[in-house]
Amino acid sequence: MSIIRPFRAFRPAKGYEDKIPSFPYDVVNSREAKEIAKDNPFSFLHVVKPEIDLPEGTDLYSEEVYKKALENFKKLIDAKNLIEEDKPCLYIYSQKMGDHFQSGIVGLASAKEYDEGKIKKHEHTLTKKVVDRTKHVKTTGANAGPVFLTYKKSNAVSSMVKKVQKGEPLYDVTFTDKITHKVWKIEDETLIEKIVAEFGKLDALYIADGHHRSEAAAQTYRDMKTPETEHFLAVFFPDKELNILDYNRLVKDLNGLTKDQFIEKLGERFTIGEMKQAWKGRPRKRHQFGMFLDGKWHLLIAKKAFIEEKDPVKKLDSYIVQNSILDPVLGIKDPKTDKRIDFVGGIRGTGELEKRVASGEFAVAFSMFPTSIGELIGIADAGQVMPPKSTWFEPKLRSGFLINVFRKP
Repeated sequence: MSIIRPFRAFRPAKGYEDKIPSFPYDVVNSREAKEIAKDNPFSFLHVVKPEIDLPEGTDLYSEEVYKKALENFKKLIDAKNLIEEDKPCLYIYSQKMGDHFQSGIVGLASAKEYDEGKIKKHEHTLTKKVVDRTKHVKTTGANAGPVFLTYKKSNAVSSMVKKVQKGEPLYDVTFTDKITHKVWKIEDETLIEKIVAEFGKLDALYIADGHHRSEAAAQTYRDMKTPETEHFLAVFFPDKELNILDYNRLVKDLNGLTKDQFIEKLGERFTIGEMKQAWKGRPRKRHQFGMFLDGKWHLLIAKKAFIEEKDPVKKLDSYIVQNSILDPVLGIKDPKTDKRIDFVGGIRGTGELEKRVASGEFAVAFSMFPTSIGELIGIADAGQVMPPKSTWFEPKLRSGFLINVFRKP
């Protein structure tokens, strides 16, 4: 059984649907957020990245940052830029990016189900980030950004979603990144009950993106134990519609090796050749890797003897690159903390890898084949976790379209 609940959302008033919604807090850094929001006092970045309204150099985890988030949130509500729904509803949230289209249901997920393992994880969380998000939730009294959940596709749910989408959307916005976001409201109680009943037939939900937000919501409930904090904001997408891009690696040096020594060591576990120019640095299937070194792309193909296909984690390309290249050859033991490595989401393209190596900032780049949603679900079902930076979901959910408030500011 899986729980989805309607809620009384706070959402943009008419005329503010293209001004308030913003990138999630963890997609842009403080400098980028400040630049994006500098001419837009309504941007939800003022709530999810409130340090942009404080003096430069302010500690991101100081109490004044969380207080500023509450202050900015209250301003939007008091000025009626954000309005409260008059009754609990569910919503459909669709996104179109190029040829890709995905539609999810916005509602509340259960913190109890999360703690019981019925909402399954595939990543570890960092304590510092959980503490940060928990403080943000408790101070604002709201889930400012939704958790990105997925479930094994239900034809019954998909049919109901499509029927709702035949009506006029509540919001229809295309932002400067050319991604179109549409929102429909479901207020018919009978339809809501049918959707809730269909979700009740699902064995599990899976976190696609938002592990820290999920843990923070659950921690808020553990601490406060109130009915209002028992559920948290989420968007529930069918697994077949999700779009996972590659998550690529850059390394600053060759760990004291010459180029020839480096290639020789790689040859122990990979077949190495030149990559076709038409591929533009992107491998075409699992267990292939692009390597940009010395101004050109090479194709690395993992040797079968070093692939453990029966292990859901060890067969992942992110595991192979870490345990066959980054650790044994380049000396990067912990990619989460080593300052010699950086990660680039596939949305930026392989040209970004070429540029940063050509600049001399990095010595080598590795392009990856995207992790599949089936691999993600398999790992979550096995109770295991992926290596860091294994998935990059695109398009990203915007924060500020729909907000769950459990304590009005």
